[in-house]
Amino acid sequence: MPHLNFLDETLRDGQQSLWGMRMQAAHALPIANILDRTGFSRIDLAASSFMEVLIKFCREDPWEGLDLIQAQITRTPTRGGMRSNAAVSMGITPPDLMDAWMRQLNRHGVRSYWIYDTLYNFHHIDRLSRVAKEFGSEIAGTVFFTESPVHTDDLFAEQVRQMAAIEGVDTILFYDTAGVLLPDRIRTLVPRIVEAAGGKPIEMHSNNLMGTSTLAYCEAIQHGVTTIHTASRPMANGPSTPSTEVMVRNAEILGFSHSLDTSLFAPVAEHMERVGKAMGYLVNQHAEYDLSNVAHQVPGGMTGTLKAQLAQYGMSHRLDEVFQEAGRVRRELGYPIMATPVSQLVGIQAVLNVVTGDRYSVVPTENLMYAAGFYGNPPAPIDPDAMDRMTANSRWQEVVDNPPESPSIEELRKAYGTDDDDELILRFLVPEPDLEAMRAAGPVKRDFPLASDEVQQVQALIRAVNSPYFRLSTEKFDVSLAKQGE
Repeated sequence: MPHLNFLDETLRDGQQSLWGMRMQAAHALPIANILDRTGFSRIDLAASSFMEVLIKFCREDPWEGLDLIQAQITRTPTRGGMRSNAAVSMGITPPDLMDAWMRQLNRHGVRSYWIYDTLYNFHHIDRLSRVAKEFGSEIAGTVFFTESPVHTDDLFAEQVRQMAAIEGVDTILFYDTAGVLLPDRIRTLVPRIVEAAGGKPIEMHSNNLMGTSTLAYCEAIQHGVTTIHTASRPMANGPSTPSTEVMVRNAEILGFSHSLDTSLFAPVAEHMERVGKAMGYLVNQHAEYDLSNVAHQVPGGMTGTLKAQLAQYGMSHRLDEVFQEAGRVRRELGYPIMATPVSQLVGIQAVLNVVTGDRYSVVPTENLMYAAGFYGNPPAPIDPDAMDRMTANSRWQEVVDNPPESPSIEELRKAYGTDDDDELILRFLVPEPDLEAMRAAGPVKRDFPLASDEVQQVQALIRAVNSPYFRLSTEKFDVSLAKQGE
């Protein structure tokens, strides 16, 4: 009987996609040890983007919170995510600081990493994998799936071959950010990937935006994928991964064994659902099969960001238009993989094009850096007309003449005024006022007081003020409210 490994995404992709990365330590602590005892091969946990959000919006020290959660996970290796040339969402991070980030995560107990680069700068992945090996850590080299005229099975197989050739890469992570990989393509593609990996195991991660990722997993594990990424049901589906609950049942029906203690699923699910509802975050999501997703392939986690950007301009009703424009921008920028940072570059440009009504009249600095090749080479040439608009930008020459700097770790420590690399990374990630506010908030909270069911209903009512009609009903009271004029 073939064996299938499960990697848990409840505390990483689940909360990233559904909660906007606002999961605090107190939210995770009650179930961290339960996840540890469940039998997952890895528990995905850490990423630099979480650190930014925790500091800026939750006023929580991410290093302290990470240590608290790590202390509850003693059996299962935890995983950290890392873009090969950036510790922050946008821009490019000096290599020495990336190396320091890798070392500090290891010193805080993370022992497995998925490293990615949307434009496949393999030399960065090789360098970081060597740093990880100083601690004996595992590396999953990431190859992204996307639909485009240039992304053929031959191209994916070659990318896997180059990734697997990196000595420090232990496993290949095949990652579908938009959830657009379907069974017919899997039957031809996954065997090619398995062959190109040269014996290195294949993991698969698919965000269930199209509602078909569960089906894709079922097909992929029959063609050589040995590890799948799933999340506890309240934190699964929609923009997140398929649920652990359904994939365990599917795997058993398909004749696979696994190492999970299914009796531990319920307490995790009950806790995460209760916390999510109390905080007003998404839980228990689903998705419909929408072919427009194939055109733009915007990752699920970006949808909220695009909505927020449009709301700033009073244009929330134009979200579908932005999605269409994102598909067009992606084509013009050479069909890049829609993952950080390029998905953000595409999304921001689409918003600006829609808002201004004059395409590429406003171009962010990071997009000019992309066009200048500082991020790497796109899969296909940039559209000539779009390139002409960007090179005509008044800041183009300034960007070209000032490539990203590469200061040494000693120069970085001096510039940021600290020899503590934990502190150095935080100072690099966010401005000092945010760190001051974080420190003023005090130690990381270890307990999360859950409100009563009735209080949660009132909170939900308050959050729904933009809805035309509300109804709140409990044993103690029954209230109906309607907006004026309804």
